[in-house]
Amino acid sequence: MSDATITREDLQMLAETAERFAKTEIAPHLETWEQAGELPRELHRRAAELGLLGLGYPEALGGTPAPWSLRNVLAATLARHGASGGLMASLFSHNIGLPPIQRHGSAELQAEVIPGVLRGEQISALAITEPGGGTDVSSLRTTAVRDGDEYVVNGEKIFITSGMRADWITAAVRTDPKMKGPMGVSMLVIPGHAAGVSRSRLDKMGWHCSDTAHLRFDNVRVPARYLVGEEGQGFKMIMTNFNGERLSMAALSLGFSERCYDDALDWARQRKTFGMAIIDHQVIRHKLMDMKMRIESTRAWLDAVTARGDSGDKSAKGAEWVAQVCLLKNHATQTMQFCADAAVQILGGMGFMQGTAAERIYREVKVMMIGGGTEEIMKELASRQLGL
Repeated sequence: MSDATITREDLQMLAETAERFAKTEIAPHLETWEQAGELPRELHRRAAELGLLGLGYPEALGGTPAPWSLRNVLAATLARHGASGGLMASLFSHNIGLPPIQRHGSAELQAEVIPGVLRGEQISALAITEPGGGTDVSSLRTTAVRDGDEYVVNGEKIFITSGMRADWITAAVRTDPKMKGPMGVSMLVIPGHAAGVSRSRLDKMGWHCSDTAHLRFDNVRVPARYLVGEEGQGFKMIMTNFNGERLSMAALSLGFSERCYDDALDWARQRKTFGMAIIDHQVIRHKLMDMKMRIESTRAWLDAVTARGDSGDKSAKGAEWVAQVCLLKNHATQTMQFCADAAVQILGGMGFMQGTAAERIYREVKVMMIGGGTEEIMKELASRQLGL
């Protein structure tokens, strides 16, 4: 499906499907999953049945080709009506774990890994960050040394979304331990059940229903056919993958901001103080308009960057576009931060209570501002892309 074939009706139909899914399959169970610290695998299968997991993947692998305009509508709508970043991160962790395989993996590797994940039968995770470094991918230390028809993997990964449940781990490794910097980095798919893989659950401020893990690889033997692309080409794959992740995070941030506005407006109309609804106070109306202003600017910027990404014109996705994605991610997460803070303030004591969307989103703001690249890294990367 090309961007030229996408109509307003297509976007509306997907938004309606996503909203129904969020309200019927997610909302009634979210608190239970938050307390459990993970999602049931059945939710992956239900999302797959509706085609939500396969959006953006080739039909030959069980997916549905789709431009960013559709994928961003899905992300923003689920965020608005599901109101859990942890759920979105885990349910769609394959959208950062599978793209390197889809773009660079052999046909055999794609056929072995991707279809089962898109059917919701298996879970895919991406493992880049290590205890000693985050966005600085070129400094990673996890090694994968070739030994005949296998790689022997040793090292650690941390803050890995879906790490406790992942069946497939797309990991950044150093295949040439003697080579420093980005040139020695490769991508390798590690089966989650492989001997020598151990996992520790990490507790977090937010994203409670997302299982996040510290992974350890102790002489893990991985078939050489699980190498993604060629040795030494991993750094470029990772950088390209980040663009899609950051664009998705901007769409999610928009949806969470809209949920904060929705709930704040609803509460302001219901809550009465001194004989009048609090929305009748000018200060509350102005706070709501401050939220609205930031939401609409984020939506317009997201639409513009998305349109360029979907244009099919390779020149439209050059360095300046990458800079736009970085700055958009910052703007969108700052909008989310402002709206979460304003919503909690308008809800007052109720906004401080667990179980409200505003309270949950407030706790999840920081990971959105850190994940996929911190604000500081985004500014630095954007400035370099712009030649500054």
